[in-house]
Amino acid sequence: MSGKQSLIFSQEEIEAQVIAVLENMTADWELEDGGKIDTETRLMEDLAFESIDVVQLVVALEKNFERKGLPFEQLFMRDGDYVDELEVKEIVEFLHKNLQ
Repeated sequence: MSGKQSLIFSQEEIEAQVIAVLENMTADWELEDGGKIDTETRLMEDLAFESIDVVQLVVALEKNFERKGLPFEQLFMRDGDYVDELEVKEIVEFLHKNLQ
């Protein structure tokens, strides 16, 4: 047995941490609405995310939750195409399902 334990996160903890990661990433960006982030926030439309930002978000989330190799392709691809938009709540639901 390894010395590293799997941590269990509640949906509320995941939500708070995802929002904190996003706020940290976008702290110095010029955003409309003052950059207020909640579960309804859209990455591309509201935060002006580009593909490199998505990659940085994946890295930041893996580091934050101390988990590598999460199946993020399930989140970012549907029917063989990249999703056009993603809301914070979708990221939270994905992580809640895949971190357990």
